Amino acid sequence: MLKVGVIGMRGIGNQHADCYVSSEHAELVAVCDLVQERADDAAARLGVKPYYDMHDMLDSEGLDIVDVSTGGVENGSDHYAPTIAALDAGRHVLCEKPISNDIGEAREMVARARETGFCFGVNLNHRFCPPAFKAKDWVEEGRLGEVNFINMALWIGNPKDDEFFHLRALHPHSIDVMRYFCGSIEYVQAFLKRSEGRTCWSNASINMKFANGIIGHLTGSYDMTTRHPMERCEVAGTKGRFVLDNVYEDLTLWLHDSDEVTSVHNSIFGGLAGFGDTFRMRIHRFCEQVAEGADPEAIEASGADALQAQEVIEAAIKSHQIGEVIKLEV
Repeated sequence: MLKVGVIGMRGIGNQHADCYVSSEHAELVAVCDLVQERADDAAARLGVKPYYDMHDMLDSEGLDIVDVSTGGVENGSDHYAPTIAALDAGRHVLCEKPISNDIGEAREMVARARETGFCFGVNLNHRFCPPAFKAKDWVEEGRLGEVNFINMALWIGNPKDDEFFHLRALHPHSIDVMRYFCGSIEYVQAFLKRSEGRTCWSNASINMKFANGIIGHLTGSYDMTTRHPMERCEVAGTKGRFVLDNVYEDLTLWLHDSDEVTSVHNSIFGGLAGFGDTFRMRIHRFCEQVAEGADPEAIEASGADALQAQEVIEAAIKSHQIGEVIKLEV
């Protein structure tokens, strides 16, 4: 069994901890938080040892995996230090998204993982659900023919008001889903809009061209409600088109030469019980890959994948600022 310690015991950290408890490959042995009460409460609930300093936990526990569930500015500024410390201590790392809100730090994190040879994954959980797996199979089997375009939308409500919080904190998910289906992104053009009274650029329209020639578009907002569907992904090719609604709820395939429609609906009988199950599936898959001795470069939703999503986000910010199309290295 892989021994796991979680750093950062707010809501996300506790959610991650619960996923390790249910993993057949992992044993949660410790939790850590700078706020003693948070660490103590989580440790008491989970029946594990609390720590208040990550270095103490790294020195005292024979951990295999360190889960970095800290937050910080734009939900990512506190990811760098614990990730680097854990990798340098010889541990595999799973980090909450975004990998970092600082692109320089994100690049360093991925480079350090490669230098040390340990697995580095990021909680890009939106792709970890059965309908997304099925849709990916359809793409790879050629059922859509030559893929031409992807339209992605992710809308939720969030009142936090840092200038680029919406892009850096939310859209690692949507861009990762787009890359999951269509590959690396080469060109980015962005238009941003603030709602009245906001400092945050809370609405985004982003055009993309992929390295393989596919074109794509992302619409995002932090001004919506959480009462209604939050995500929609449409991928179309010369032979067919699919739409994946609300992360995991409904997947529909239309083939151009047929009147028949293929529909996959998440069932309460054997399907995902809710959005939280995407966390479970993602974390279980990371533990499974580590347990199997996977090549660090083969980790699904890896640090490298998360870095590429952040590169697209920074390109979108630059495009907005200078009014030009930005070319990325691919």
